[in-house]
Amino acid sequence: MSAISDQPELPPLPEGLSIRPLRIDDSRAVYELMAAQELHDIGSVEIEEEDLIAEWQRPSYDLGASTVAVLEGDRIVAYADLIAPERYDVAVHPEARGRGIGTWLAAWIRDLAARRGARIVGMPVPEGSAGDRLLTGLGYHVRWTSWVLRLPEGRVIEDRPLPEGYALREATESDREQVWHVIEDAFLEWSDREKQTFDDFAAEVWQRPGFEPWNLQVVVGPNGAIAGAIFTTVTNLEARKETYVSRVAVHKDHRNRGLAQSLLVAAFAIGRAHGAAGSCLSTDSRTGALALYEKVGMVADAVWLHRATHLV
Repeated sequence: MSAISDQPELPPLPEGLSIRPLRIDDSRAVYELMAAQELHDIGSVEIEEEDLIAEWQRPSYDLGASTVAVLEGDRIVAYADLIAPERYDVAVHPEARGRGIGTWLAAWIRDLAARRGARIVGMPVPEGSAGDRLLTGLGYHVRWTSWVLRLPEGRVIEDRPLPEGYALREATESDREQVWHVIEDAFLEWSDREKQTFDDFAAEVWQRPGFEPWNLQVVVGPNGAIAGAIFTTVTNLEARKETYVSRVAVHKDHRNRGLAQSLLVAAFAIGRAHGAAGSCLSTDSRTGALALYEKVGMVADAVWLHRATHLV
């Protein structure tokens, strides 16, 4: 409870509202809040409740100490979540905007992140959205740009044969530690953060609600080691059912052989076999991977900006 106690450096909470930490059983209410915000701001819903549960169930994460729910009566109308030392999420229901809630939540996050020792903190917002305008007005800068890319429905995917000596298959339980290393080590080549622990990685991948073995595929190299891996889910949103590529990586010793393209094509194909009409992923300007995804036929659908502010 100490994370959301009254603190003199925070602005007053707008009248008529109360706060408390989030609980795991708030996942549905927070999903509905985020879905309402996304539908209003970008015209589609991208979040799934399973995404929230996967993040909240990480062993290293303290949900009660890292979140605040803003309530009007018993209804959650906004929330903030310091997901990682330098990254957070905030949502304010469109019906609750214009009351200063977003400004209050931004101050709450800055205070919590600073007390935990962060030197910078930020979040992704759709370009031109209310959140983008709010953070711009608060002096937040663009730390990087992200793109949501989609494989249009019905687009034919060209085969990407694997090089001689490589094989693609579902990951087994015995592969999981190698998968963790391959994906995390590749991501850390461009992401300035600590390596995610194996247990936290597991919580977001094979312990994610609804996980099926075909969600995690690997390419095995000539020496039998994991050369690349891809983790996907199939979204079951009302408006569409599509493959979402959550993570894809190739070990640095096996790059420039087309393995990433082969993994993507395989993921798109298996997603379609499980009812997905299209495919989707996101990438950002730190990775340099935009051209890779365009090569397999994906097109940019939306632009998000990671807006951040320095705390010291």
